[in-house]
Amino acid sequence: MSNLFSSSIGKKLIMSVTGLFLVLFLLLHLSINLLLIFSEEAFNEASHFMATNPVIYVMQYILAAGFIIHITWASMLTLQNRAARPVKYSNNDPAENSTWSSRNMYVLGSLILIFLFIHIFNFFYKIKFSEVENDYELVTGTFRIWYFSLIYILGFVFLGLHLNHAFHSAFQTIGWSNKIWMKRLKIIGTIYAIVISIGFAIIPLFFLIPELF
Repeated sequence: MSNLFSSSIGKKLIMSVTGLFLVLFLLLHLSINLLLIFSEEAFNEASHFMATNPVIYVMQYILAAGFIIHITWASMLTLQNRAARPVKYSNNDPAENSTWSSRNMYVLGSLILIFLFIHIFNFFYKIKFSEVENDYELVTGTFRIWYFSLIYILGFVFLGLHLNHAFHSAFQTIGWSNKIWMKRLKIIGTIYAIVISIGFAIIPLFFLIPELF
């Protein structure tokens, strides 16, 4: 068992499983955040529930562990692959054999990590450790500042590009690799990536646009 998780295949499996776990979290996170557009009271109630429910309290540590494991294994695999092939093939045309996002997953992941740190400081840290009386006002007030909205929109674009490849790649790693399922999963993954990136991006835009005009 230890040999499996220390091998390249084992690392990919762990990265795929933790990635799929984070995919599910994104759907939950988006559904709660969309309440910002419809109801201040509903969002504050949902935010309070997420902050005080004991099950959610435990889940946030599991989620943090999922992020750390996913990022760590992705870094290890990237360094391992680069060490195994230090010189690129001269006759290989990457644009013909793969998508831009698949060739730059680590770069996209690094940008998303920077975005995640900004997000944690702006909201999670302040809500958890500061005397914030109204979570809705904190979030919407941040989104009314143009450069924060721009950072978030770019972050969601990077996230969408990352998800577009990661979704079907994770299923391929765990064994769903036949041609029929791969075609379906690529389509589902693309739709999912678009829904997540646009769904999150419309929230800062919703509060920023009235400030600009």
